[in-house]
Amino acid sequence: MIVRGQVQGVGYRAACSRQAKELTLGGWVRNLSDGSVELEVEGHPQQLAEMRLWCERGPAGAMVNSVTATPLPATGADWFEIRR
Repeated sequence: MIVRGQVQGVGYRAACSRQAKELTLGGWVRNLSDGSVELEVEGHPQQLAEMRLWCERGPAGAMVNSVTATPLPATGADWFEIRR
């Protein structure tokens, strides 16, 4: 997913990581040079839907304008990390 808006400098990646771990999703999150945040997540469809809804809101201080999702093949990741 690509999350656009005021999503850098507001703790989005850390909060995203906490949320993904709470939902037992695998994958990663990172900042992009254009000011957006990119994440790849995999897991059960219901948890993925919950994660998408969370991404549309983000943490306090974030102002999300859009979330674009593109389906990708699963990698089997069973951990979630913050990438730099």
